[in-house]
Amino acid sequence: MTTRVLIVDDEANIRRMLGALLKSEGFDVAEAGNGNAALLEIEAYRPDAILLDLMMPPGPDGIATLEKIRERDGSTPVVMMSGKAQLTDAVRAIKHGAFQFLEKPLTPEAVLVTLRSALELTRTQAENRALKSQLVRPRIELVGSTPGIQRVKEAIAQVAPTGARVMVYGESGTGKELVANAIHHASRRAGRPIVSVNCAAIPRDLVESEMFGHERGAFTGATDRRLGRFELADTGTLFLDEVGDLNLEAQAKLLRVLEAGEIQRLGAERVQRVDVRIVAATNQKLEQAVAAGTFREDLYFRLNVFPIEMPPLRQRLDDLPALVRHLADRVRPNQAPEFTAEALAQLASYDWPGNVRELANIVERLAIIGGAEIDAALVRQVLPRSGARADPAATITGPPVAQADFQGRSLSNILDDYERALLQDALGRAGGNVAEAARALQTDRANLYRRMKRLGLS
Repeated sequence: MTTRVLIVDDEANIRRMLGALLKSEGFDVAEAGNGNAALLEIEAYRPDAILLDLMMPPGPDGIATLEKIRERDGSTPVVMMSGKAQLTDAVRAIKHGAFQFLEKPLTPEAVLVTLRSALELTRTQAENRALKSQLVRPRIELVGSTPGIQRVKEAIAQVAPTGARVMVYGESGTGKELVANAIHHASRRAGRPIVSVNCAAIPRDLVESEMFGHERGAFTGATDRRLGRFELADTGTLFLDEVGDLNLEAQAKLLRVLEAGEIQRLGAERVQRVDVRIVAATNQKLEQAVAAGTFREDLYFRLNVFPIEMPPLRQRLDDLPALVRHLADRVRPNQAPEFTAEALAQLASYDWPGNVRELANIVERLAIIGGAEIDAALVRQVLPRSGARADPAATITGPPVAQADFQGRSLSNILDDYERALLQDALGRAGGNVAEAARALQTDRANLYRRMKRLGLS
């Protein structure tokens, strides 16, 4: 990642001199001629460090500008510069958060040594924060040891430190977002944000606002400025789930951001740079989508730098006992029930169209209603009546509900269970493809995703 430095000075010659010096050393440089321009540039450019002049008539001087910078951002290092400063000015600058005070005329050695020291200190502080967060953050772990999941773990270890874009393939519910989180937390961006967005759940006319943000008044209903997902993920990782469901117009806009590294909020006059690592995921075969003309080939090549295939649960059933223990312990820490060998065999006999997500739902229900031991009979009561796949275009009638299911239960719980089973049945018939399941149920993807989330299926 190229280090970005903002030079703020009312003298153009000083800006040119410093800019040439820093560019020759590999820095990326932006300039501002006064304090007001600097504040605008900071928002758009997001510098890693700032060289700030003390005297900049007219308008706010360096100290006033520094105060406003610190109100917005307490971490970006600021180096003050002046040729007419007194000791009291230097003291004031340090008190207001300046890293150091340089006297003009400037020497290249002093500028470079001070700037690199400021950047190194900032990086060290960020690493310390990241290490502290590791002490309290739950460990992200892919459970299992079958060859398929071992290949995924090895791929994560290879790609995480590189910063390369990653495409995670797999059916719905296999754990693609878990892979994205594992990549992020094993990378140099671990102390930075990771932001997730479900591309299939965004209404078509809100994709641009959701991704890139908007200014107040940009469109009807835009009563406040809103930051987009790219801006929220700046310096971190953006996880684009179900990226194959983006429409062609949104794909073109995403491609421009990936090529230029810049975004523009709806209604804004200025573009701003963002430094975001992309991890995308899809349950589609994107090569087929490219051939069909529903996914841009150039975007496919931009995203598919390092593909990772997440295996479905039915192909890693040897991991099922470890997964069940892990999921049960998550529901009842230190008091998780034991599953008999027959119960595990009963779970292994099911086809798991909803993959690990569906398994988590079933295990949670069993852990709640069961005692210290879960047997095969209880598993049979909870498992959907059919785990076999069928033609996804077939009519969805839903699973039958036995009369005994109603006894001692509220109408709300009965309806939720029936709807959950109906959606699981539809997803199973569609092979885990949410778009196909939505078509079979004669609803849109966004509505289906909302229902899945409410029922714990997403």
